[in-house]
Amino acid sequence: MDMRFLSIFLTASLGMAASALPNAHASSPPTVEQLAAFPQYSSFTLSPDGNHLAALRANGEERVIAVWRTDAMDAAPTLIGAQRMKIAGVSFIKDDKLAVTMWQPYDLRADVIHKTFVNKLFITDLAGKSWREPLQLPRATSRAQELMQMRSSPSVLSSLPNDPKHILVVNNVGANAGDIYRVDLESFRSERIQISDENVGGYVTDLDGTLRSRQRLGQDGTGAYVVVEFRNLQTGAWEEHFRSHVKDRNEFSVIGFSTDPGIAFIASNKDQERSAIYEYGIASREMKEVLYQHNFFNANRVLINPYRASGDGFGQVLGVGYEGPYGNEVEWTAPSMRALDAGLRQALGITNTPLRVIDPATGNSAQIDHPSLRSYAITDYSADFKSVLLSVSGPSTAPEHYLFKDGALTLLAKSYADIPASAYGNTRLVYYKARDGLNIPAFLTTPDTATCGTGPWPAVIHPHGGPWSRDSMGFDGSMWVPLMASRCMTVLRPQFRGSTGWGRKLWMAGDAEWGQKMQDDKDDGAKWLIEQNIAKPDHIAMFGFSYGGYSAFAAAVRPEGIYKCAIAGAGVSDIKKIWSRFYTNPFFRQAQAPTVDGLNPLDHADKIKIPLMVYHGDRDQTVPIEQSEWFVSKAKASGQPVEYHAIADYAHGPAWTREIMADQLRIIDTYLANGCGEAGL
Repeated sequence: MDMRFLSIFLTASLGMAASALPNAHASSPPTVEQLAAFPQYSSFTLSPDGNHLAALRANGEERVIAVWRTDAMDAAPTLIGAQRMKIAGVSFIKDDKLAVTMWQPYDLRADVIHKTFVNKLFITDLAGKSWREPLQLPRATSRAQELMQMRSSPSVLSSLPNDPKHILVVNNVGANAGDIYRVDLESFRSERIQISDENVGGYVTDLDGTLRSRQRLGQDGTGAYVVVEFRNLQTGAWEEHFRSHVKDRNEFSVIGFSTDPGIAFIASNKDQERSAIYEYGIASREMKEVLYQHNFFNANRVLINPYRASGDGFGQVLGVGYEGPYGNEVEWTAPSMRALDAGLRQALGITNTPLRVIDPATGNSAQIDHPSLRSYAITDYSADFKSVLLSVSGPSTAPEHYLFKDGALTLLAKSYADIPASAYGNTRLVYYKARDGLNIPAFLTTPDTATCGTGPWPAVIHPHGGPWSRDSMGFDGSMWVPLMASRCMTVLRPQFRGSTGWGRKLWMAGDAEWGQKMQDDKDDGAKWLIEQNIAKPDHIAMFGFSYGGYSAFAAAVRPEGIYKCAIAGAGVSDIKKIWSRFYTNPFFRQAQAPTVDGLNPLDHADKIKIPLMVYHGDRDQTVPIEQSEWFVSKAKASGQPVEYHAIADYAHGPAWTREIMADQLRIIDTYLANGCGEAGL
């Protein structure tokens, strides 16, 4: 690795960011249109040889791919656009090849019309002249087969970084879904190298690109289980190594391989509170030494140098990852990476501050040093490590992208250069006690005091979706939190019981507690805000999406609530019907369905206690729009004000257009400002 970072200096890229410096006034809240816009640049990706850089560039409602030579960043980039589909992502898979994901609305006409989206993967050259799908599918012989092919797209399993011609691709169509193919990127001929079935997936390759591990689902007398299998290099047979029953929540993940083909790296939480990373002897079937374990967060990744071109560095463990406050954080272990990290932090002005963390399982606490204001992540690098892409961000810092090359650190772009940092407020990790004594982590965002005063402020309790999920302290790209903070509201995102990423006890404490103890945790967060003089009593709302929308429905029907109003986005209102739809096989029925029990909001919709606003996309295939329609229809009998918005061409995720994104933000903004009962929140 090239360690010329010692002479790092900072320059501005003339072709990209010099003309886009912030000029907004801190006292001017961003408009809905500013918040809804695409970031100026995103999805930066670097060619393995370090000679080219690509990114998505916003162009109003569209995004185009921009490609530069890294030795001529001040020259105009090559622009690659699309006509029928919208570009969603781009990444280098070879020095001269880009993988591009695209999507578009699609109406599936069966017995009824199902409004959804299709996603496709294409491979193109650096000029965008040749476009190919990675797998050539056989000609469809029926309408059903044609529809299946149209709605499905293969995915890249491995770019095979040491093979200049081939990649590994997973087929996702029809009877052969899950099969693995080696694709020649010159001829686009494909060779099937692994046949799978519907219960097999999650393949992992070793450093030579050989399929070495996979997961298999099954059921025995104890219940549904997940098996981790390794391929025997002598016989080619797949052999079971770990079996974990889903009811126990013991997880095993193969996260990488050593240069020694007999050593794998495993992340597992077996019989302990949090995941640790282990070396695993495949032949001896022994868990060897603990490679990494964090006292407060799950360890989840091992970062390995995959490039043979790096010489002696090939296969070196560069660092380990864990689920810290930012979600995915890295502790560099290789001396060269530790030195690089120190140089980059100094050049970027990134410093640590004290942060108090608590283990929800034991109540033990510690003060750690953490870059809570802003941090950076290495997002890509060349095979020789002479070129590195990184992103700097934080709760009040929209992503800023940099290129480190030949000892120089160049600012490439700021995602939202026209929005001042003060608009995002200030976010920190906090903990509060639930009524039964459990420590609940939460992310608290308070508005800018120069603009909004010192508080207390109107407050929004904002639970995440999932619920087997979690929030992080980084920049909120959904723009929900920036919207509310810029309007002088404080936002609390509770990591209520049932959330993952905070240890086994908090995760499993949510089982069968929907709308009960899980809901208590959110209400207790609201009460804590009042006790801390952060929130104005009688000026607290709940807003959530998906499971968070369920939480908003539950808040509306719970007696003796403390909310002035609630907003439910794409919420689940009938937990009986939603899970009977999704959990139709034994594995999923046993994995999560037993944990989904408690309050069914639809049963009480005609007795809601507070004003309610509901919105839902008509292309949502995750939570059908009927879930909101049922609740709204019944809630109108309650006598409370009920507002409903069906958003055309919106699904359960990214907005199809910036206009749709703005529509969603605008109805939230308007309701909190002018609705929410009387005169807004």
